[in-house]
Amino acid sequence: MLDHTLRSLSTLLADGKASSVELCRDYLARIQALNPTLNAFITVDADKTLAEADAADARRAAGQAGPLTGVPIAHKDIFCAEGWLTTCGSKMLANFVSPYDAHVIERFKAAGMPALGKTNMDEFAMGSSNETSYFGPVKNPWDSSRVPGGSSGGSAACVAAGLAPAATGTDTGGSIRQPAALCGITGLKPTYGVVSRYGMIAFASSLDQGGPMARTAEDCAWLLNVMAGFDARDSTSLERAQEDYTRDLTKPLAGLRIGLPREFFGEGLSGDTARAVEAAIAQYRKLGAETVEVSLPNSSLSVAAYYVLAPAEASSNLSRFDGVRYGYRTPEYKDLTDMYEKTRAEGFGAEVKRRIMIGTYVLSHGYYDAYYIQAQRLRRLIANDFAEAFKACDVILGPTAPSTAFRLGEKADDPVQMYLSDIYTIAVNLAGLPGMSLPCGFDGQGLPIGLQLIGNYFGEARMLNVAHQYQLATDWHARAPQGI
Repeated sequence: MLDHTLRSLSTLLADGKASSVELCRDYLARIQALNPTLNAFITVDADKTLAEADAADARRAAGQAGPLTGVPIAHKDIFCAEGWLTTCGSKMLANFVSPYDAHVIERFKAAGMPALGKTNMDEFAMGSSNETSYFGPVKNPWDSSRVPGGSSGGSAACVAAGLAPAATGTDTGGSIRQPAALCGITGLKPTYGVVSRYGMIAFASSLDQGGPMARTAEDCAWLLNVMAGFDARDSTSLERAQEDYTRDLTKPLAGLRIGLPREFFGEGLSGDTARAVEAAIAQYRKLGAETVEVSLPNSSLSVAAYYVLAPAEASSNLSRFDGVRYGYRTPEYKDLTDMYEKTRAEGFGAEVKRRIMIGTYVLSHGYYDAYYIQAQRLRRLIANDFAEAFKACDVILGPTAPSTAFRLGEKADDPVQMYLSDIYTIAVNLAGLPGMSLPCGFDGQGLPIGLQLIGNYFGEARMLNVAHQYQLATDWHARAPQGI
């Protein structure tokens, strides 16, 4: 299963060498064998999966198949899916069965891609290590004593371990790109508004964005063709003409200008990561690209701005979880106020409570101007930095994360160190730009290293071209964990 890309699986199905039911049975067997160790999936329902696979085979037999019809996919448990348990990695939603489909789920159903299950994640997408999940931490397939990254760690781990050929993720401050880097796969965060947030349980509404996770950039392009599209139910969804994100994959890179931000190559970057990224830069020069130094002077402030803005939005979004309408409710309470207090105290984990408290504080009277408004001003400065940098280059390149996967529990008691895991990714979300991570090497312990590409607004096709050409010239993306 580790050798199969979406293209190869699509070819198998088209040539009649395998059926969707057969593929899904193979993946379900692999999940059953490996998930007890990796904990990448929260929910698996073989009957639902095989019913969808059978319907996909019927579509193919009737000549109504699209390019990905019958190819299975896993979904991050932040996307509502009708009839599926949708927990968001939280006790608060541990019993919630969604009555409707998110727009992203609708799109994959329309494409005929069976769902293999719902993947584990940091609670309400709040975390960088997948250790805050109510259902326990996900293990990194390259070393089960280490984290897979977060919050889309379950999706990253399941693709890296061959439990699914692809998965959906969401990225609020790096939650697709950072786990993709730590697990040695490819992950893409689109321009804000390209993928609908309808039915995607909200963390920070001005930052959240869904995206694909797979083995290759080509696979991500195919998946983004399915995911992207206008949705009138989401007020932030952008009404644009449908794109083919595979259209530029084969273009040569001669004349490409790659921007190298000086701020991304200084203190805090591990030596192994720096060397791998420098080798990738050298490879791009061989492919005909030229490099230019650019500056993102306010990027060092992105973590501080993010951890004001994101918790502020979270405190508002999570106010709906009160034990009244759906989800967890405390079994014993004296009155309505007591029910609210106990339900939220018992239903939310420590990291979620921390962010709600921070968010409520920065939005409170007397602190709104001092913190929230200032953070919004910084956000504008960060976006302006990118706009200025893109005058000199076509894409920006740097590390995805400052180091490779750290050990489970290593940063659990130090939130600031945990937050700094996203220091290279957060600015992209604050600016609303597209970004992606792809494998570019390994450290001395055999752990994968991620290379980050950042595109200009709606520059996904160009960014995917740049990633694909690198992957044609290297094989980092084809490496698999030993024993997996």
